[in-house]
Amino acid sequence: MFIAQNNLQLIIEVAIIIHIGILLLFNVIALPLSMVMFLGMVLTVLIAIVFGVDAMFLLLPFISHHEFTHPFGALAVFGWVTVAASANLLSEVGIRSTSIKTLSIILFFVIAVAGGIMHRSFLILWFLGWALGYIIMSKSFKRSTKITPKSIIGFIGAGLGAFAALEILSRILDKAVLSPLLRVARLENNALPSLKLVLNNTTFWGHVQGSCYWKANCLGGADGYLTLPMSIIHAFGLPYHQFFGLLVVKKDYLDYMLPGIYVVAFDAGYFGLLFLMAWIMLVTFTGFTILRKYRAKRKEGSRTYLGREALLIGALSAFLAQSIVGLFIFNRSFNESALLAYIILSALVMAHAVSLKRSI
Repeated sequence: MFIAQNNLQLIIEVAIIIHIGILLLFNVIALPLSMVMFLGMVLTVLIAIVFGVDAMFLLLPFISHHEFTHPFGALAVFGWVTVAASANLLSEVGIRSTSIKTLSIILFFVIAVAGGIMHRSFLILWFLGWALGYIIMSKSFKRSTKITPKSIIGFIGAGLGAFAALEILSRILDKAVLSPLLRVARLENNALPSLKLVLNNTTFWGHVQGSCYWKANCLGGADGYLTLPMSIIHAFGLPYHQFFGLLVVKKDYLDYMLPGIYVVAFDAGYFGLLFLMAWIMLVTFTGFTILRKYRAKRKEGSRTYLGREALLIGALSAFLAQSIVGLFIFNRSFNESALLAYIILSALVMAHAVSLKRSI
């Protein structure tokens, strides 16, 4: 009865287990600021190394790369924003953190360059995560958020400059895989057929049976357009539909070419899309509500929740950035391994609700 019968049931069961597991950890393990900052730094450094090596493999002949920006992109945002928030919290309590801030700036550019070389969509996720983290930290630490027309133009200009640099680099090195224009051309060729498939066949609970890749074996929902990592499915020997190895001409019509709202609607129905949107709003509301309570305790002189506050700022920034990019720009940013990271980030936000009620 508890064995998932399809991909969506497995996603729900794993999500419940992860949320309960992290909630229990939050109620058992103390989270001082020093520990949170150390773990955030370790995570960020490891991701910077992984991204850097993977980008180097992409540029070298006869060596295979692994595209780690998809599964670890949101975790990179989480780690970096958590470190930045920790450094700011140290300053709030009168402890200098110049070296930490300097290292975080270096890591910011290392991850941006390495991740941007691998995938242009990562740059959007990275800069959006940074912007959200900056706004949340400005509000949390009662600093003026200097969002002016000039800063907005500068932010957009930096993004356009990064894309232009990648296009120039792709032509100098004669590597089309680096070209943002190649991505645009693929969208022109594949997005409209994908959109037509979704709009003509989506139902409240899934899609018209027989309309998906599996034809006669199509389930009419939970056909694997949204899925957890293939390694998990293989490890348990689960007999689910999988698109493993069917790139560009099968699953990728939806997975790579459309925003997540269309893919979620097609595979989980309009009900699934509404449920996901409702959950995102719940996580966001819960995160900001608890963040205000942490800030109030800090203003009263308590240092008990500094580590939790830094962790919540990082998790909330990454969760919101991944939600926006995954739903409205690029479904791949929260599918398969990225979906597992997305569930973990959701749990890292929601776990504060119960621990907060028990502690304060």
